[in-house]
Amino acid sequence: MTVDYIQFGYAATVAAGGIFGYAKAASIPSLSAGLLFGSLLGFGAYQLSKNPNNLALSLSTSAVLGTIMGVRYINSGKIMPAGLLAALSLAMVVRLGSRQVILWSSKNQ
Repeated sequence: MTVDYIQFGYAATVAAGGIFGYAKAASIPSLSAGLLFGSLLGFGAYQLSKNPNNLALSLSTSAVLGTIMGVRYINSGKIMPAGLLAALSLAMVVRLGSRQVILWSSKNQ
């Protein structure tokens, strides 16, 4: 079993961002969203560690989070936290999406 440390780090960053947002601004929505998305991403990282082909949860959660934070970044223009999370999510979508394309192409050959 190969542990996906990158995905676990991404999940921890998202969860820590929610906790930091709550500590700094007493934002309950930031805390709940950070813990919800962080938990989903953490479970997705666990699934990826057990079976590298099981990436649907991680890919879809990263895409949803990236879309939400990308829209927030476009509307606010603030790098922290919206721009940073949008960029991290985009990087994860590219990473996981390329892995999915490789899986599809190997199944079709």
